[in-house]
Amino acid sequence: MLHRRLALVATGLAVLAACGGGSKPQATTHQLSGTITAAAANLVDWDVADPNAPHHSNDDPAHFQPLPSAVTVGGFVTSTGTAPDAKDVYQVALAAGQRITLAVADPAGVELDLCVWSASTSQPPSPCSSSAAPGTATLQLDVTTPDTYFVEVASLGGGSAYTLVIGAGPAVAAVPSAELSIDREFVPGELLVKFREAASGTAAARIPERARALGLKALAGAPGRPALLGLGNAAERAQALATLGVAPAGALAAALDPIQAEKLDTLHAIAALRARAEVESADPNYVFHPSMVPNDPDYHFQWGYPLINLPQAWDLATGAPSSGTDKVVVAVVDTGVFLEHPDLKVQLVTGYDFVSDPTSANDGDGIDPNPDDPGDSTTPGQSTFHGTHVAGTVAAATGNGVGVAGVAFGARIMPVRALGVGGGTSYDILQAVRFAAGLPNDSGTVPAQRADVINLSFGCTGCSSATEQAVYASVRDQGVIVVAAAGNEDSSTPTYPAAYPGVISVSAVDGQKAKAPYSNYGATIDVAAPGGNMAAGTNGGIASTLADDSTGTRKPIYAFLQGTSMASPHVAGVVALMKSVCSSLTPAQLDFLLSEGQLTDDLGDPRRDDLFGFGLIDAVKAVQAELQQCGKPVPPILQVSPSRLDLAPGQTSATLDATQVGTAGTLTVTGVTVSYPNNTTPWLTVSGPTTGNGLGTYAVAADPSLADGVYAAKITFAFTSVPDSTTGAQSFSSKVDVPVTLQKGASKTSDLGALYVLLLDKDMKGVAQKVLTSTTGQYPFTFPGVADGSYYLAAGTDLDNDNMICDAGEACGAWPTLGVPTQVVVKGNDVTGLDFVAGFGRSLGGSVLQAGRGIPLAPAAKSAARGGR
Repeated sequence: MLHRRLALVATGLAVLAACGGGSKPQATTHQLSGTITAAAANLVDWDVADPNAPHHSNDDPAHFQPLPSAVTVGGFVTSTGTAPDAKDVYQVALAAGQRITLAVADPAGVELDLCVWSASTSQPPSPCSSSAAPGTATLQLDVTTPDTYFVEVASLGGGSAYTLVIGAGPAVAAVPSAELSIDREFVPGELLVKFREAASGTAAARIPERARALGLKALAGAPGRPALLGLGNAAERAQALATLGVAPAGALAAALDPIQAEKLDTLHAIAALRARAEVESADPNYVFHPSMVPNDPDYHFQWGYPLINLPQAWDLATGAPSSGTDKVVVAVVDTGVFLEHPDLKVQLVTGYDFVSDPTSANDGDGIDPNPDDPGDSTTPGQSTFHGTHVAGTVAAATGNGVGVAGVAFGARIMPVRALGVGGGTSYDILQAVRFAAGLPNDSGTVPAQRADVINLSFGCTGCSSATEQAVYASVRDQGVIVVAAAGNEDSSTPTYPAAYPGVISVSAVDGQKAKAPYSNYGATIDVAAPGGNMAAGTNGGIASTLADDSTGTRKPIYAFLQGTSMASPHVAGVVALMKSVCSSLTPAQLDFLLSEGQLTDDLGDPRRDDLFGFGLIDAVKAVQAELQQCGKPVPPILQVSPSRLDLAPGQTSATLDATQVGTAGTLTVTGVTVSYPNNTTPWLTVSGPTTGNGLGTYAVAADPSLADGVYAAKITFAFTSVPDSTTGAQSFSSKVDVPVTLQKGASKTSDLGALYVLLLDKDMKGVAQKVLTSTTGQYPFTFPGVADGSYYLAAGTDLDNDNMICDAGEACGAWPTLGVPTQVVVKGNDVTGLDFVAGFGRSLGGSVLQAGRGIPLAPAAKSAARGGR
């Protein structure tokens, strides 16, 4: 794909010129032409660093740049250099509930500020609304009161391109940083290190030899995967630091207690290792804890299953593989599982125990093949048996007249123990995850059938690790889907491993579909699921399998717990149901279905938001989406297109198409209603088919007499689905919500400022480029003198003037679309109509595609490349 291959471009673009002279015949050439359209509701900062872009000051409230109520803005600020541009000020009218998101393209060493205040006052508040520490990648603010606001993006240090999303646009996920902090919980004196491999044909050096060369001790690990290294005792630690070139901490160390001093030495050693060429990554050996809020146990009442339409999903999944090696395997990496629990023992496959410290293991030894949970406390009655509770939610035996039902009761559970007394360490957890995924690990073995899904109901706040991230990436490359709990601190600080790219991060809701009071939130949340709120009553928690060792002997029980630990296995179970109807489901396919809203009931702000991600997991929609993707008979479900309406200034009407997805049955629209936030005065009407099944085109009209301002509403389509006999499913009812916004007032057009369009040959080498400007959002271009051959077309902005397009924070596009670029073949003919879209949030280095480093411009790009024709 283009976003992978464009990153390989390393040379400047050649200036296209006709070849002639002498007696050689001149080659026949042709021209390529088309129009690039700025993505809808995309605008550019008036004073970016690119000298080819139109320039107009928006540096203060007296010179604000006006914006529509739903818009994506690409901008640039800097407080350094000979021509600093430290502030950009915008003005926008917003409705209650709308969100403002600032994504920093290059957060390293940059400190940006997002300030929002009522336009009725000319001065910003002090302190400002949301200040970012250096390195912060995302800031967000929610609007609580309808008003016209000033929105200021300011640099307090450094410079960066940014993307400002206002209104309904999707938030941009923060990129985890590998910051080191003595406040994080990690094992003093232990380091998680991944060495770079030797050159091809050279034998890989043994870990002990590589460790000794650095003054360190090898504790565990093998070539080709992360190793656990140690600093040793006080004398050995001093020698190791000297070998690594780390200066003594001096007075600072003297002011710390011995544990803090050892932690400080550990961080200094890690920082020194990160600077060495032979080290790929170095991180602390973080300590992780179960993501549960403990409470007194009670018996089961599984209110969360109807909340996510699970019973109907069981009907849809009838006929899924249910025997032998065809069963879906979900690995529960946790405290282990009470293997003799009657609701679990028939559901288990072979697992392993990776708790390496015998004291923490609480079973008398280190790693061993027995993942039974002996308890994570040495005091009877105080153990959580956390993994047992999680496993029961995933796949407790169902229909056996005992206890609780599992979300994916046809699946099998692989118990993998990595947490013991006091939690679990990075190294032990990574060994467990590698085992579950069928990758080499310290056990020297792999399961007969690797896991399809891994559930991680534990976390460590702020504990980002490049070493861990690489392991989770390799697990994803194996095709394994990883689901993790977002954490219980009621905080937006990322919790790992849930916050790593490629891991599905799950927040928690209560029985009213509201955010659970403890649940974490923020830019890394992907999806929400039932986690419970026992403040509303004991049975407000999540009921599942558990063990009780208060008498000194474990016995099986059922009890309520609450937490994102309980939410995560709901999602892991739904993914297992999807895998049961279509075993080819990949992590990338799951990401796509989730981002398209095909797996969730949208809660909170339209599309993605920081409380619920893409919404509450919906088991029916998830199984239907996977059936459709796999080409199997799909019970009918309603699809309304477009999935939301943003009525532009001057637009008072639109249409919605209600269609049936899935042909194996019939569907009937049973009602269409309109609701308004905060019970505002109705301003929208919807009319459509009144006979038959209610499918077809619906007309949406806004009251033309509305005063200028911003308005919001929600159109709800209720429907009933009656599947036919080929699906084995039963009838069910559901709904589809379509958010609507309207801005009444002055019109705004899309504008990307200066746009560079590049012609690349079939090997992605630069052939020619132009820089275009427009006042209409349309960028016509023509490349004359193009020889026969195959070419690619790409376009993007250069807001930060670094002579790169399509890197983080820049607008980007490619013909015919960025996701599926296609070669333009020139063979004795001109080629016209090469039209495509470019916009922000589509950049190769941005959070949407998470790939690529951009495309270099020709050296003369900023002086001789202007012109559209």
